[in-house]
Amino acid sequence: MTTLEILRTGPLALVQDLGRAGAAHLGVTRSGAADRRSHRLANRLVANPADRATVEVTFGGFAARVRGGDVDIAVTGADTNPTVNGIMFGTNSIHHVRDGEVISLGVPRAGLRSYLAVRGGIDVPPVLGSRSYDVMTKIGPAPLQRGDLLPVGEHTPDYPELDQAPVAAITNGPLELRVVPGPRDDWLVDPDALVHTDWEVSDRSNRVGMQLVGHPLSYRCAGRQLPAEGTARGAIQVPPNGLPVILGPDHPVTGSYPVVGVVIDEDIDKVAQVRPGQRVRLHWSRPRQQPAPAVVRSAAGIDW
Repeated sequence: MTTLEILRTGPLALVQDLGRAGAAHLGVTRSGAADRRSHRLANRLVANPADRATVEVTFGGFAARVRGGDVDIAVTGADTNPTVNGIMFGTNSIHHVRDGEVISLGVPRAGLRSYLAVRGGIDVPPVLGSRSYDVMTKIGPAPLQRGDLLPVGEHTPDYPELDQAPVAAITNGPLELRVVPGPRDDWLVDPDALVHTDWEVSDRSNRVGMQLVGHPLSYRCAGRQLPAEGTARGAIQVPPNGLPVILGPDHPVTGSYPVVGVVIDEDIDKVAQVRPGQRVRLHWSRPRQQPAPAVVRSAAGIDW
């Protein structure tokens, strides 16, 4: 059996696929790759179906040795200057690795997460139908450690391979995100302050949520309580401290903080590549519906 022997993990290395749909009634969110686009591209390069598991590497520092046979690999997402036995090969391209050679990922110049795909996929046992690890519920294959052996699955010939893929470079500049208003934007004194503030990403961000720092938003009614409601990836919750949190792939199934907006699906993958300290600007993807003006009626029956 061909395996990857983990030599270094960097800050965090996880096995991820496209997540476990349909388990919310069990209190389990979907989870899955934080940057789905990069995960899918990595699989596409090595001719895998999109749902095959990859290794999600946070901030580089990863290394693995190929054992038991040759493999074809691809690395996408944050550019870590990947190498095989010290010889660099390009991000977003396919590379053949021989038995005994070492794959290494350095620290990315920009972005946060990289994806290592192997032709055949990472074939660890699934949990609740997925090979993804959820950092909040701790369901799925455990975070990788030195000495772990990851089995490589059987390759299917159904998907043609690519040699390389032209992909726009990830930068550390301000991130622009489009947001759908509501459904609880009326809880804020000024909902438009969400898109008029230059936010900065907190170092307390993780796969559960990206915390933003800036001028706090104000509740319309201080101390008001919201019953628990269902949440979704990309939802922007505002806790009582007024600092928004953009929920990530390992978000809780329900929450009691008002959701004042939701990042559109097309932009959600960008959130996975944002570093602490990076600037974020939010924009309404469509005009926010303004509440109808209140009509005040006097005791004499006159409308003011």
